[in-house]
Amino acid sequence: MSQKLRVALVRGPIVFIGGSQNNEATPAIGLAYLASYIRSRGYDPIIIDAIGEGINHCWPIKNYLGFSCQGLLFDTIIEKIPKNSDVIGFSGMFSGEWPLQKILIRQIRENFPKALIVAGGEHITALTEFSLRECPSIDVCVRGEGETIFYELLETYSETGGYNNVSGIGFLDKQGQFILTGNTRTTRLEDIDQLPYPYWPKGYLEKFWVAGKSFGIGSERDMPFQFSRGCPYKCTFCSNPGMWTTKYVMRSVSNAIDEIKFYIEKYNITSIQVYDLTAIISKSWIREFCNRLIQENIKINWSLPSGTRSEVLDEELLTLLKKTGCNYLVYAPESGSRKTLKMIKKRMILENLTRSVLMAERAGIICRVNLIIGFPSETWREVFQTILYGLKMSIKGINEVPLFIYSPYPGSELFHELIASKKLDINDTYFFSLTSLNGNYFTVKKVVCYSPSINSTILGIVRAFFILMNYVISYLFRPSRIIRTIINLYSNKASTVFEHRLKDFLNRIYLHDN
Repeated sequence: MSQKLRVALVRGPIVFIGGSQNNEATPAIGLAYLASYIRSRGYDPIIIDAIGEGINHCWPIKNYLGFSCQGLLFDTIIEKIPKNSDVIGFSGMFSGEWPLQKILIRQIRENFPKALIVAGGEHITALTEFSLRECPSIDVCVRGEGETIFYELLETYSETGGYNNVSGIGFLDKQGQFILTGNTRTTRLEDIDQLPYPYWPKGYLEKFWVAGKSFGIGSERDMPFQFSRGCPYKCTFCSNPGMWTTKYVMRSVSNAIDEIKFYIEKYNITSIQVYDLTAIISKSWIREFCNRLIQENIKINWSLPSGTRSEVLDEELLTLLKKTGCNYLVYAPESGSRKTLKMIKKRMILENLTRSVLMAERAGIICRVNLIIGFPSETWREVFQTILYGLKMSIKGINEVPLFIYSPYPGSELFHELIASKKLDINDTYFFSLTSLNGNYFTVKKVVCYSPSINSTILGIVRAFFILMNYVISYLFRPSRIIRTIINLYSNKASTVFEHRLKDFLNRIYLHDN
C-alpha cells in the first residue's frame, strides 16, 4: 500500500463591507464533511480555517476602500500550512470573496510551488473555467458535491501523478484548453447516510461558541447540521441548481437522530442549526423526526435559518415542531408579486405560505420572511407589491422581514441571461457588489439594479425606508421586543437573526477599534 498524500484543507477569511449587518462567520461544514470522508479512507488532512482560527481579528483590505476581512492574515494562513504538503485544497464557496481568494491562492502557490492546488465549492463550480484562467495557480477544480470526487483525485494523483481520468473535475491542459471530465454538470451522491459525520478538530467549534457565532440565531453551543442535500426546485435567481443539480437527497431519520445524540454526548451541544437548502419537503419525514425526538427524550433546540417550503407546514405539524424545540423558521417567498413569482419560477402559492407563517408564529415559533426586490424584469409596480406584502407581515407580528436587493449569483439562470445579454461583466467590481448589495441594508450609493425600469439609487432609498419602517412596526408596536433584544445583547443568546447580527456587528466595531 502506497503512502498517503499529505493534504491541507484551507478556507480563507470572510469579506464584508464597512457597516455590514451581515457577516456569517460560521463553522466550515463543507470542509468538515470533506475531511471526514478522506479521513475514513486513510488520509490525515490538516484544516486551516482562517475564519475559525482568526475569528476575533478584523482587518481592512488594501486597495478596496470600505471592505474588510475577518480572519487570519494571508501570511499567517501560509505559515500554518505544513511545508511538506502534497495537496492543498481550497474552499471557494462565495463569489463575493473571490477577489481576495485568488490573491491568497497565488501566494500559496509561490510558497508551495510543487504542491497540487485544488479548488472547490459553489463559486468554483459555477465559474470553473473563469477561475482557472483568472487564477492559473489553481491546478484543478472539483465541481459540485466534492467528497467522492476529491478522494478519487487524491488516489489517482498518488498512483499516476496525474488526474485526467478523474470524473467531475475541470482543468486547463498543457495547451491551455479547458477540460471537463465526466458529467459536465455535477456528480451527486445517491445515499448520504453513507457519509461519516463531519470532522471537527479539537477546540475548533469552541472558538465559534465563545465568540457567539452562528448561522442562525445564536446559542451557547450550537452545531451546524444537515437533513438533506440539494433542492428539487429551479428558482431562476438561485445558484444552487448549478452546484447541486435539482436532485434532492434526504438522509434517514435514524441517521440524523444518531448524529444528534452523538453530538450531545461528545460536545454537549444545546442546539442544531439546519443548513439545508430546502429543509422540509416531506411531511412524513419531519413528523417521524419530531416523534423520534419525543420518544427518545432528546432535549435540544433546533432552527431552520436557511429557509424552507411551506407546503407541508400545517397547524398540526407546526405545533409538533414547537414541542420538539424548533424555535426559529425562515420562510422564503422572495416576492409579494405574483408576476415576479412566476418570472423567477418560484413554485409557490403566496396565500398558503402566508397562512403557514402566521400559524407558525401562533405556535410560538419565531419566523423570518425573506423578500427580494430589483429582479431584472421587475417594474416599480412589482417592487411596491413586495414592499406592501412585507409591511403586512410586519403588522401581523412576524418578527423579521428583511428586504434584499437582487444579486446575480454565478451559476443561476438569471446570471446566464444577464451575461448573454451583455448586461453583466464578470470582474472584481461585480464580485464585490455581491458582498456590498446586501451587506449593509442602508447602502444606497453601491446599489446596482439590473432592471431597466428601476433607478438603482432610488431602489436603495426605498429598501432603506422599508427596513426602517419594518423595525419601527416590529419594535414600537411591540415594546416587549425592545426589552428582549436588550437582554439578549448582554447574553450569549438571540431570538432572531437580527439580534444575533446586531451583536456581531457591535463586536466587529470593537475589534476594529482595538
